[in-house]
Amino acid sequence: MRNRKLALTVIGVSLAVVALRHPTADFRLITHDRSDPAPRRMQAAVDLGLVGVSILYTWTVDRLH
Repeated sequence: MRNRKLALTVIGVSLAVVALRHPTADFRLITHDRSDPAPRRMQAAVDLGLVGVSILYTWTVDRLH
């Protein structure tokens, strides 16, 4: 009975740890022109389990009219 309570406690704590959201750094470099309806963009994300990093970079390309 004692082992059963211990096992349930370990499972409960494990689920709580997994349910918590880990910290994520979010970097956004918005350099496109406001009038540009379709700016170029590069987006990347890396999640290492304990911490994550997200990067978004946008820019405007001079188009031939």
